[in-house]
Amino acid sequence: MSENEATPVGKVAPEDRRIGVYICHCGGNISDYVDVEAVREALADEPGVVVSTTELFACSDGTQHDMIDAIKEKQLDGLVVASCSPKLHQVTFRNVAARAGMNPYTYSQVNVREQGSWAHQHDKAGATEKVIGLVRSSVAKTRLSDALEPLRFDTVPRALVVGGGIAGLRAAIGLAEIGLEAVVVEKAPEVGGWVGRHGETFPSNAAGRDQIASLTEQIKQRRDITVYTNAELTGKSGTFGNYSAEITLHREGGDKTLSVDVGSIIVATGFDSYAPDDGEFGYGIDGVVTLPQFKELVDASEVGKLTYNGRPVRSVGYVYCVGSRQEAGGNEYCSKFCCTAAIHASVLVNKLDPGIRQFHLYRDVRAYGRNELLYNETRDAGSVFLKFADDAPPTVAKLPSGGLGLTITDLLTDSREVTIPVDLVVLVTGMVPRQNKSLVDLLKLPLGTDGFFNEIHPKLRPVETVVDGVMIAGCCQSPRTAGESVAAGLAAVAQSAALLKKGYAELEPLVARIDPEKCTGSGDCLTACPYDSITSIEWDGRQIASVDPATCKGCGGCIPVCGADAIDLLGYTDAQMRAAIEEMFEASVPVKEPVA
Repeated sequence: MSENEATPVGKVAPEDRRIGVYICHCGGNISDYVDVEAVREALADEPGVVVSTTELFACSDGTQHDMIDAIKEKQLDGLVVASCSPKLHQVTFRNVAARAGMNPYTYSQVNVREQGSWAHQHDKAGATEKVIGLVRSSVAKTRLSDALEPLRFDTVPRALVVGGGIAGLRAAIGLAEIGLEAVVVEKAPEVGGWVGRHGETFPSNAAGRDQIASLTEQIKQRRDITVYTNAELTGKSGTFGNYSAEITLHREGGDKTLSVDVGSIIVATGFDSYAPDDGEFGYGIDGVVTLPQFKELVDASEVGKLTYNGRPVRSVGYVYCVGSRQEAGGNEYCSKFCCTAAIHASVLVNKLDPGIRQFHLYRDVRAYGRNELLYNETRDAGSVFLKFADDAPPTVAKLPSGGLGLTITDLLTDSREVTIPVDLVVLVTGMVPRQNKSLVDLLKLPLGTDGFFNEIHPKLRPVETVVDGVMIAGCCQSPRTAGESVAAGLAAVAQSAALLKKGYAELEPLVARIDPEKCTGSGDCLTACPYDSITSIEWDGRQIASVDPATCKGCGGCIPVCGADAIDLLGYTDAQMRAAIEEMFEASVPVKEPVA
């Protein structure tokens, strides 16, 4: 077995446990639909329960201090909090247990909000009975919990940044500023990404290419940042905090590979722009361009001379939400930045030539925050805004007299149908996830339903993925502005620092454990593991399976395929889950409907 094999450090007999149970009102989210007092009474006499109480907000600072006092005073060795999803506050209450001197892995959180009150809002008695069963089940599991300790691993003070756009470059500089080495791998011949292709950008009006040039110059001055262009991450081995990354360099003399040891990986691979289908809003007709194409046209123009294919442009029509907020033939999500980007482009056009007429055809304008000032600026400069219904998008066609005709049923003028002649039509296209299956497969990156990379929690753990030591930042994660991408990159830097600066990292001990006496070496678990965490080793003269706790995610996928019942999951052992299930099916306390 691995020398870092996770094992319990202490065990208390179930009949001697001292467990505290806290039922949260959640400000009415739970107590409006569940009789929390009935739950408290039902749990008060459960074996091992010495504290059973309700709280208005279990997560509040005051209640946390009360919990700590009770743990110390009552000498509790187990804690059960019936509240919201563990995704929100599991870490909160684990920290409460640790601050009180209790092992944090003897704490259990019961999701009685999403699984109880919210799921049964019109059946208070049924919801209450279900919650009682859920909490009793968790108490039964907690009675059999072991005191576990985090797994500790040495870390390498170096991070790999995949992607050399503005988020990746700023992340590399941030790493160097706090004393960590950075290696940047960029697939293109040059760094800079989308921002490096642009002139003036909002909200600062600084040229994108100048911003990239400034970052590049800073990187050149630092010996602790290495940048590889025409390069890809093609291999990863090792364990959390101490990965060996294989980088393939694409050169004229042939591909070359090199290996770099890194402690964390920041993925900042950016996005692609939505590509309209032929005929979509007239795409393919001469004079119909996408927003990125139009931005390049504007950036390359001189004052007073906006031309397209040698023809002067005297009028421009913008069609918003092309490829975004569409249930069919596009993407359901809003790309967030496109409204402001189109508005900013129209401001730049007005600077080139105030005489150019501009028409904005929109569903909704989402120029949030300070960006609304740009919206006001372009309106004050003469831009005309026309609103169309979701189910009645505008159409684009060639006019007999030449030029293009934008036809819209304008909701702002009593739903009149209007045809606007323009020289150029700009399709305001949004962001789509960049396709990189090889990287996704290599790093086991989780994808959302929208195709972008998924973080663990958008508010509490916004740049972390389920793969320890692998962070995501920028537009590979979701549509966002350059400033928001840089902020995400720096958040990934902070998270890397938390992992790497102290020289070691701690992982949760909730991993699979193999009993070598029971293991028959069938190998079924090796193929069942999606993280390649199980290998075959020789033990006592025979082949058995061994789990690498540094890469095991505790998913439990190996357990049902083991015919010898040799695998257990710490924190969710067979004994714990059996006790939880049996308790759930015990006769519940009958709950009467409250008298009105």
